[in-house]
Amino acid sequence: MGSDGEAWLVGREVTALASDANGWLVLVEGGEVLRVHGDEVDSLGEVAEETGRCLQPVPGAVLVGTAEARLAMIKDGAVAVVRSFDEAQGREAWYTPWGGPPDTRSLARSADGTLFANVHVGGILRAETPEGVWSPTIDIDADVHQVLTDHLDPGHVVAATARGLAESRDGGVTWRFADEGLDAPYARAVALDGERLYLSASNGPRGGRAGVYRREPRAAVFEKCGAGLPEWFGGNIDSHRLVAAGGTALFGTEDGNAFLSEDGGDSWRKVLDGSTRITCVGVATA
Repeated sequence: MGSDGEAWLVGREVTALASDANGWLVLVEGGEVLRVHGDEVDSLGEVAEETGRCLQPVPGAVLVGTAEARLAMIKDGAVAVVRSFDEAQGREAWYTPWGGPPDTRSLARSADGTLFANVHVGGILRAETPEGVWSPTIDIDADVHQVLTDHLDPGHVVAATARGLAESRDGGVTWRFADEGLDAPYARAVALDGERLYLSASNGPRGGRAGVYRREPRAAVFEKCGAGLPEWFGGNIDSHRLVAAGGTALFGTEDGNAFLSEDGGDSWRKVLDGSTRITCVGVATA
């Protein structure tokens, strides 16, 4: 919504969001990438070869993770497939439980510029540049659903996986898994707000007893967020539908409800009541 209250992209589905110093990047209907800055909306390019799933800004360009576990780069209006990602080690072992082709599900970039790509199901790959060598970093069968980097610590990388939280303190060289305090370990979304971490978790791929959990700085155990929230959600709180920044946290549910906390997860209130489908959420920072 613009500063004058006018809604943008009415009737079009927003597939993914990402932000940088120049505003918001928006992936519309899995194809067109827009930049939204103030009241201006500009088209940067359109991915036609595959359906886009996620976005990541890089210096001078935008990366788009797509279906078929591919990666595209939009630069100066031109769109090109990243061939080095097609050649990533271990690609032949990527799979999905239902037998279809895997997707590039999430992308992240650390403060030192290192790139991470989550393939579902194919683990997390790492590269120094988009067109550099993409190397595997984690067991494929960890079943990663979202990877995220820490803007305060270049070596800190976290991921939501079927085994709980995966966490690296050395830029993805080694990983440890944590699920203490979770009622069930199947995690779909992760968010960082400084040293505070949020994770969505449920019984499994079809949901059941789904909730949002918080891990406070220097804590080892997750605590379930409760005040203002239903005891459980039936469906998973999916990747890209949980975000946090500046003491604010926001998540959207499978049935179109959204809940906001402005006190670091201590309390929540409903801000959307199921009137629309939620595909992704974002929080603006100063």
